[in-house]
Amino acid sequence: MDAIEAIKTRRSVRRYTAEPIPDEVLEDIIDCARLAPTARNEQPWTFVVITDPEVRERLSQEARKGRFIAEAPVCVAVFCRSEAAAPLQDASAAVENIMLAARAYGLGSCWVNSYHKEHSATVAALLGCPRERELMAMIALGHPEDIPSPSKKPLGEVMFWQGF
Repeated sequence: MDAIEAIKTRRSVRRYTAEPIPDEVLEDIIDCARLAPTARNEQPWTFVVITDPEVRERLSQEARKGRFIAEAPVCVAVFCRSEAAAPLQDASAAVENIMLAARAYGLGSCWVNSYHKEHSATVAALLGCPRERELMAMIALGHPEDIPSPSKKPLGEVMFWQGF
């Protein structure tokens, strides 16, 4: 799948099959994440790949808007150094790369915002996060049970030339 097709067909998937994802595919997806742009090329991130069903269940209980994490065969937790120049933006670029790489492999994904959320400290502690790092996001990954087709605004509503 080429990049434009992956971008145009990516959707937030919240229902997954139980089919596992090979380790080589997960490593390649995280490799794509580490290649995302960062402020000052700091690369302040760390990616924790969680395949253990009990841990994913616990994560899904902590993150109210991430209940589907328990059903997905994989959850990736994205952490950044707290003192980085732009940790939220850096993490966001890496998360987008994860979701696009997953789509290119025919996988579904869904981003769970974890930046300064009620579940952030508990999840960080559960995963043994060092003090100098902060949870930014969790991403569920898996083979989609179905792919939603939400409507998107037309280009003419969001694009302007030379100003508003």
